[in-house]
Amino acid sequence: MSLRGTEVKSIREGKANLRDAYGLIKDGEAFLLNMHIGPYSHGNIANHEETRTRKLLLHREEVRKLHSKTQIKGHTLIPTRLYFRHGRVKCELALAKGKQDWDKRETERRREADREARSAINASKHRMGR
Repeated sequence: MSLRGTEVKSIREGKANLRDAYGLIKDGEAFLLNMHIGPYSHGNIANHEETRTRKLLLHREEVRKLHSKTQIKGHTLIPTRLYFRHGRVKCELALAKGKQDWDKRETERRREADREARSAINASKHRMGR
């Protein structure tokens, strides 16, 4: 990953967030988008931009393999973790498959059932406490 000095220092402070980040292969190069790195605590006005697009440094063969895998509909690259190796920040990428519509509905049904069960338990506890 191509990072500036204050970005590396912020990552060392634990200010990186991969929640909305994803990888993209474009023109034979790999990029990481929407990764949030908070400002360095001891930085000045010239601190880094927090959610800029960052270029990933990969071997040409790795980029080619990832590009072929992400061409399948519904597949994307997701960063799973950041770690240090010999003073450099490394980013682990995973190939993820998006949810289908029916799968989203099932998740929502399960979430709603859990919410109803929790509210029923809390209501019974509330009645028992009086």
